[in-house]
Amino acid sequence: MTNTTALQFAGVTKRFRRRTALDGLDLKVPRGCILGLVGSNGAGKTTTMSLTCGLLSPTAGIIDVLGDGPFSPRLHSGRVSLMPQDSDIPPTACVLDVLLYYARLQGLSSSDARTHVYRALDRIHLTDRANSIVRTLSHGMRRRLVIAQVFLGNPELVLMDEPMSGLDPVEVARVRDLICSRRGAETIVISSHNLHEIARICDEVAFIENGKTVQQDSVDALTEQECVIQYRLAAGILSLDALQIQAPETEMTASEDNSLLTVKCLADDSCAAETNRVVLAALLAQNADILEVQRGQDLETTYLARAKNAALDTRATPRLDKDSHT
Repeated sequence: MTNTTALQFAGVTKRFRRRTALDGLDLKVPRGCILGLVGSNGAGKTTTMSLTCGLLSPTAGIIDVLGDGPFSPRLHSGRVSLMPQDSDIPPTACVLDVLLYYARLQGLSSSDARTHVYRALDRIHLTDRANSIVRTLSHGMRRRLVIAQVFLGNPELVLMDEPMSGLDPVEVARVRDLICSRRGAETIVISSHNLHEIARICDEVAFIENGKTVQQDSVDALTEQECVIQYRLAAGILSLDALQIQAPETEMTASEDNSLLTVKCLADDSCAAETNRVVLAALLAQNADILEVQRGQDLETTYLARAKNAALDTRATPRLDKDSHT
């Protein structure tokens, strides 16, 4: 693995007796990248994280963590941190004491641990609860506490399994800002079903289904930022033929009620701004009421289309062993 890659899976398989969690998974995470793992329940996301940090061992294949081979407590101590999906802080612990304990586990000295802990509490807006008992915190506060501990010390690789689960909108925004503020400082891998947040936070996304990576690319590429423009219109009569004449090097589709027009640039040297200029003029010439213009499509649309194709492939070549792990 090159020094520009933080994590690599090559043909990794993980079986639990007759059940297959990962089935030849390939994954490459660049250093400093925030990567989202997206997939249905049972796709293999949690198993991937567990294998990365050494909680599980692969049945076959190669895992390389930070250029030093598979996870080793001797080589990776303090360099890899994990936030499991269903994790919680011991309810009878003092907030400050338990975070100091986790910081020491990450290899920090007593004085450095205190500095890191208070910095973490400030980031999650819990400094005033430093001396509180964990069970007295709200659910959202406890989730933020779990998130704070994953950034203690100086981890190079941070693994976060469903970090937004159970948070209200204000807390989601705070956690999003915290994760984005760490871009480039650590390599972060996030597993989540919240595709809207994944698109806002991540640099790259890997779609995983049936224990395999079916697609991995940048968020911009997956949402086709450079070649797709969507127009939300007041429902009404729309002449696609007339629009197509004005923008011949595009592919146009409209919803049944003409409330959504999707335009895809086909020319290799196409420019979204130039295409938008032409299409907008053509729409206004048809007296169309334009409500919104969006560059690219949302990540959910891309994922659902990919998942549909994967489901069709699975029906064509059925798998006998299904995984109950996520």
